[in-house]
Amino acid sequence: MENENFFERVYVIARQIPFGCVTSYGAIAKALGTARSARMVGWAMNASHNREDIPAHRVVNRKGLLTGKIHFDGTNLMQQLLESEGVKVVDNQIIDFEKHFWQPEVTF
Repeated sequence: MENENFFERVYVIARQIPFGCVTSYGAIAKALGTARSARMVGWAMNASHNREDIPAHRVVNRKGLLTGKIHFDGTNLMQQLLESEGVKVVDNQIIDFEKHFWQPEVTF
């Protein structure tokens, strides 16, 4: 039950990520006041793939790597979704990561 509440809090932030932007698992964790729970944010993103209202493709690791891509249907779906929003990806790495990075507001 506690995980479900945490996951929903993650989803509130993920829904705010603007089109053409990305954020990181750690940035979401910090915004929630749980800076050491980036891995749990990843679990939440993995659990959201059956929900069309969660843009999980916009959440990457702190270096801009598409570490969650294995959880998307199709070989390159995560990359394709990002590229359809104007985010260039080469070798599973976002090009100009800093330019596309969106920092969520602290919510705690």
